[in-house]
Amino acid sequence: MKHIMIATDAWHPQINGVVRTLERLAAELKHFGIAVDFLTPDAFRTLPLPGYPEIRLAMAGKGAIRKRLEEMLPDHVHIATEGPIGFATRAACRATGRAFTTSYHTRFPEYVAARLPIPESVTYSLLRRFHNSGSATLVATPSLAGELRRHGFTKLAPWTRGVDLDRFAPSRRVDIDLPRPIFIYVGRLAVEKSIDEFLKLDLPGSKLVVGDGPQREELESRFPSAHFAGVAEGLALAGLYAAADVMVFPSRTDTFGLVVLEALASGTPVAAYPVTGPKDVLEGSGAGVVNEDLRVAALEALKIDPARCVAHARSYTWRRSAEMFMDAIAAANPAIAPEAKIVGQAIAAS
Repeated sequence: MKHIMIATDAWHPQINGVVRTLERLAAELKHFGIAVDFLTPDAFRTLPLPGYPEIRLAMAGKGAIRKRLEEMLPDHVHIATEGPIGFATRAACRATGRAFTTSYHTRFPEYVAARLPIPESVTYSLLRRFHNSGSATLVATPSLAGELRRHGFTKLAPWTRGVDLDRFAPSRRVDIDLPRPIFIYVGRLAVEKSIDEFLKLDLPGSKLVVGDGPQREELESRFPSAHFAGVAEGLALAGLYAAADVMVFPSRTDTFGLVVLEALASGTPVAAYPVTGPKDVLEGSGAGVVNEDLRVAALEALKIDPARCVAHARSYTWRRSAEMFMDAIAAANPAIAPEAKIVGQAIAAS
């Protein structure tokens, strides 16, 4: 069995799309004859990121990462994030002449600019050097790839996402004692998610917010008529998705938005801005509405047949996501390709 080491600064106790994607990827890659070893903050001393205590910054240096590489002896290295572990792993790979791939999950230039007086161009320049030094950079959508190319990123490869169709389904619906229609938001409560753009809309019925984060107290104070449910996971989250009438996705900074697929699989249409992520998943699908007027999108989404949403979600599987990941990795590192291809073909033929 071949081994891939995935270096990631995003890990538990964080609850986000990066962590969920990497966990599902590792589970699916077993079917391709690939074992995954994660290099995470758990392996190092950490400090909490100010304002985000669940995000731990690893005290990782090039020497420590190099030692880990010598111990793990992976057949391939993939760097998932651009944090301390990501940068140290990149440096260790470059110092030893080891090829590596990267993935672009998070719009750090936009996130940084929203909090600090640092122009996006400065952060993009740093990230461009980081990613272009690898063999390939995996991106989730065509529109994101286009944006990165305009910023000078090269060697981009597609890697879509999936959804657990057993967990997220209309049958998981629970009763919610709120006036209908119910418009739901699911995700972190942070400034870059633009949740206030949803909460200030003039909509009938109720607004339900699922999640937690540094902006929760402020949002609860500003929008007392909204209902804040806190964090929900597993079947509890699936039940809330299925109980809602529309999911409103107000973020303009996500690179994909796994919650969009989870809502659709639950039979809940999605309203969003026409930006990277929602635009790629929803446009032309009939399963959601993208519009610069988010209120119009939310009201139009109420008319969508839930069955249409479920049908569209079925085209996004974690197996297909893993296949695309392996296609990109094998193109960058042919030594890992044969076993993966043989196992994959066996699955397809069975």
